[in-house]
Amino acid sequence: MQQQDVPGRVEFVHRSWPADPDQLVLIRHQLSRWLAPLDLTEEQIADVVLAVDEAAANAVRHAYGPDESGVVELTLWTEPATLCIEVVDHGSWRPPSEHGRDRGRGIPLMSHVSESVLIHFDDRGSRVLLRHRIPDAVGEREHEQASRSRARALPRPRAPAEAPNNRR
Repeated sequence: MQQQDVPGRVEFVHRSWPADPDQLVLIRHQLSRWLAPLDLTEEQIADVVLAVDEAAANAVRHAYGPDESGVVELTLWTEPATLCIEVVDHGSWRPPSEHGRDRGRGIPLMSHVSESVLIHFDDRGSRVLLRHRIPDAVGEREHEQASRSRARALPRPRAPAEAPNNRR
């Protein structure tokens, strides 16, 4: 489901995928398409995709047991100057295992490339909320128009009156 009412903003999009490692590439591609209407640099897009990929990969790898099937849900929306993305699973929180030295870097990585990362888990699953700063095209246009209106409304400055010549 996608709703886009204002250019440069994404009002709301939501989709679910099977919690399968093969789906991560599809999630990244869909996310890139959702980000297209936003005025983001390539670096900003890469940061958003990286953070979401880490959150989705954590859901795929850790939320469900080896014999469980599940889903990963992605919801994206914009607020003034902020992109919000929520990654949700309906599995069980599992503390990081002691196995593997390359594990445990996903959350710090998400925190590094996002403005904020909020993680909530309970018996219904896990929710990761990622927030990223984005240009606020609508707010910038309104501010620019208001500035022009104020500039037109202000009286033009007069040339300073010549000071009397006090020389004798």
